[in-house]
Amino acid sequence: MDNQWPSPAKLNLFLYITGRRADGYHNLQTLFQFLNYGDTVTITPRQDGIIKLLTPIIGVPDEQNLIIRAATLLQRYGQRHGLPVAGADIAIEKRLPMGGGLGGGSSNAATILVALNHLWQCGLNRTTLAEIGLTLGADVPVFVHGYAAFAEGVGEKLTPASPPEKWYLVAHPGINIPTPLIFNDPDLKRDSPVCPLEARLKQTFVNDCEPIARKRFREVEQLLSWLLEYAPARLTGTGACVFAEFDTESAARQVLDRAPGWLNGFVAQGVNISPLQRTLSGQLEGR
Repeated sequence: MDNQWPSPAKLNLFLYITGRRADGYHNLQTLFQFLNYGDTVTITPRQDGIIKLLTPIIGVPDEQNLIIRAATLLQRYGQRHGLPVAGADIAIEKRLPMGGGLGGGSSNAATILVALNHLWQCGLNRTTLAEIGLTLGADVPVFVHGYAAFAEGVGEKLTPASPPEKWYLVAHPGINIPTPLIFNDPDLKRDSPVCPLEARLKQTFVNDCEPIARKRFREVEQLLSWLLEYAPARLTGTGACVFAEFDTESAARQVLDRAPGWLNGFVAQGVNISPLQRTLSGQLEGR
């Protein structure tokens, strides 16, 4: 049978860089929240062990695609541990832009791990799936666990959080910002103080990567300048997407309706329980 699974976007509601490590990575503090918006993955299990992506992404070879890599990793893990694994035909309807700071690739990988663990009946818990996912990217575990989280370290230390579930106008400036370009910039602020979540929630949220993105990319500067006329607005992750926050859906849609023709955006609600987690719960209840 076919199974449709959501692969939601995430926002970094704040992002502080608290230091640079000896290995070149940065320590940070960030607050992840999901959106009720994202890609849709359709999975048809197959018994011959073949994993096939029916919707290849132009410019991304299958062996580099996080969807194939996640499925193959889970299959190999299952084979090593004597778990029931099979194959799958996988199709994805992409809505999230690549390199947009919305976590699209990481979310795709997490959706594959969670869905195939369920469909193949591997029986792995979220902690194990998150450990497998971490080898694919630092953001994969938060999508696997499926709850809004305060992340520390390089993003791997997660504490559940419950920020307000606001409405957001999310806009993409039509460019792709490579993460290393932001983190390697000599002007990046790397000395934000380490604070507990309770203190962070009382502060005005900031993204330490935003000044670099605005300096280097005129499109980001233009987009943020426009959005800030209407509501608090910030960069998500290392970009390129920016978001403005609103208390109601109608307020967000009114601003989107006024958007200039070059603005490519959507309105979605922030949610603290991932749509992926809700779908999994529904599948488990339906057994």
